[in-house]
Amino acid sequence: MSKKKEYRDESTIRHRMMFVFIGLFLFFVILAIRLFVVMVLNSPQLKNIAEKQWTSEVQISAKRGRILDSNGNELAISGNVYRVDLDMNTIRETLKTKKTMSMDSLGKAIAQALGMKQEDVNKKLNQKLPNGLPIQAVTIARRVEKAQADNIKNLKVNGIIVSPDTKRYYPNDNLLSQVIGHTNSDGKGLTGVEYEYDQYLAGIPGKRIAELDRNRSELPYSISTYTKPIDGKDVVLTEDEMIQKIAEKWATQALNDNKAKAVSIVVMNPKNGEILAMANKPDYNLNDPWQKDQNKSSAELQKSWRNRAVSDAFEPGSIFKVITATAAMEEGLVKEDDKFNCSGAFTVANRVIHCWKRTGHGEENFIDILKNSCNAGFAVLGQRLGAEKLNKYINLVGFGQKTGIDLPGEARGIIKPTNKVGPVDLATIAFGQANTVSMIQYMAAFNSVANGGIWIRPHVMKKIVHYDENGNEVVDKQYDDYGKKQIISENTAKTLRGYLEQVVSTGGGKNAFIAGYHIAGKTGTAQKPNPNGGGYAAGKYISSFAGMAPANDPQLTVLVSIDEPDPSNYYAGQIAAPVGKGVFNDVFNYLAFKPDASNLDVAKSMLKDVVVPNVRGLKKAEATKLLKSINLDCDIDQNGDYITDMSPKPGDTVKEGTKIVLYTGSSPNYNDKVVIVPSLVGYSKDKAQQLLDSIGLKLQFNGSGIVSEQDIEEGTQVERGTTINLTLDTVGD
Repeated sequence: MSKKKEYRDESTIRHRMMFVFIGLFLFFVILAIRLFVVMVLNSPQLKNIAEKQWTSEVQISAKRGRILDSNGNELAISGNVYRVDLDMNTIRETLKTKKTMSMDSLGKAIAQALGMKQEDVNKKLNQKLPNGLPIQAVTIARRVEKAQADNIKNLKVNGIIVSPDTKRYYPNDNLLSQVIGHTNSDGKGLTGVEYEYDQYLAGIPGKRIAELDRNRSELPYSISTYTKPIDGKDVVLTEDEMIQKIAEKWATQALNDNKAKAVSIVVMNPKNGEILAMANKPDYNLNDPWQKDQNKSSAELQKSWRNRAVSDAFEPGSIFKVITATAAMEEGLVKEDDKFNCSGAFTVANRVIHCWKRTGHGEENFIDILKNSCNAGFAVLGQRLGAEKLNKYINLVGFGQKTGIDLPGEARGIIKPTNKVGPVDLATIAFGQANTVSMIQYMAAFNSVANGGIWIRPHVMKKIVHYDENGNEVVDKQYDDYGKKQIISENTAKTLRGYLEQVVSTGGGKNAFIAGYHIAGKTGTAQKPNPNGGGYAAGKYISSFAGMAPANDPQLTVLVSIDEPDPSNYYAGQIAAPVGKGVFNDVFNYLAFKPDASNLDVAKSMLKDVVVPNVRGLKKAEATKLLKSINLDCDIDQNGDYITDMSPKPGDTVKEGTKIVLYTGSSPNYNDKVVIVPSLVGYSKDKAQQLLDSIGLKLQFNGSGIVSEQDIEEGTQVERGTTINLTLDTVGD
């Protein structure tokens, strides 16, 4: 072999070795890079995957905190129950080893253990991921009782995980439902206090981590880690369970008696903004919020969950006159003896506006326009104030702004901007039309009159607490977001309270009067705007009563709202004021409040007014039966078989339980034709007709709606057959 060839072979070998070394070098570089990526960059992710393969992590739910009333009564509690989850990868591995069990037979066994339908269980077992692959884990059931959990454990199938869970339970079902609210299937607050204070109620879940073998069975010798859950804190509300029950009783009665669409009642402590009761009817059962048996749509469910006292805005009507009066008094634009003349109609910017009393109230002073709820008088006050000053006080009392109440879904309301308030708007706003407010906004404003001129934020949370190892209460948070501000003078508030007491004692709110309680208040009957635009909806009203007591130093404020009562009887003085009266009486009795009147006078004032029917000409048995049916007693002589005279006379207005003296004779004929003209204001045409027919009087009417005027005054003696002329109007006050 030549040297040249030898050299060429060595050169070739060197080149080949160089390529080999370069290849090996690149291989090791790539390997190093890959190892770096795997061991450093992808380490957390791969470690997480590995841990999932050889560990089992179970989240242990924290026990949700309780919701309590102001006296510690439980309104919402959580019980210890269980949940059943499936690790589907382990289940599939288990079924491969257990030849005697299939996915279908497993579904049947689980269904029997839990009392579920097999098709529902099978559907979960055979779920697929969006990419078509089998699902890796599935929740079979939540809030399972211990007996069912034990049944599942007895199946002894690897991959079935039974872990602690909590079940929300509401001991009083419907009580305070829209305020308390409810949770979803995962125990997270959806509405009401459950939603608003979820961060405190929820607590912090715990964890249990165990090591598994390749068949995902727990290793007996491995060490499990356990993190104890931290239970949620208790939320103590300002509501008093007994006062809430009183409010709900009266709300239910008002709903049924008036065939209304809805009724809401709010009871507050005006001195600190605490809501003592907030009742909305209809309501819903907190233990069945989805009302499964009723097949309600999502919209219907949301409607039943809505807290109307907070989330609904409405035209307040004449209860707004309290705000107009406050503004005029605070600005020094009206005095008690100022004179107003109401002819029944007044013209503003070429537009005729009617007072609710079409025939007019005549000459009145300032107290009279409050007692009579005179639209004409308040339109004059609106003109004196002007748009800028009236809106100044509307803004001061918080209308058009959220109060910041600690409940979700609060309405802001609509207030017309000052630069868009014309002369007609100014008049109508002054007596309660055009603007809208929520009940809770109005209560915050009304409370400022009750407490000496201070606006205070309404609220339902009193404090948030937990308990130490010795069972001692530890306060984590007390309500302190009062937002206090002096918006009117103490003297204005005190003087106005005196005027409003006269509204209840002798004015349009007299059906709320209770002797010795000194209730001050205002009624309002407002037409509802047409939802499709164009004025007001026919026959649809909101009847309201706002009251405080006792007037010299109010301890309670109450607002009653009756939405769309029977259009034949919607006058607030007749239907809302008596509800307020009942609430005040029951709450003050519960609180052991002592009126400054005798028990006899208090009891008498609580009795309903009854118009005495004409029983002359009836047999004694028929007469006594008729009187008893309307809660009247009688004292009857035994000389004859027929009633020939009576005292008081038919048509007179007396209290329930009044004794009617009956005189008898041998014939149904009688000579006395005298009857008393009853008060018909607020009656519908049909009810007025029925009443006058019963005592032998005739009726003529003009207009439509409810009676706003009668030509013969209440209490006048007339002969049977006399015609009473009635004026009807579409709005009460």
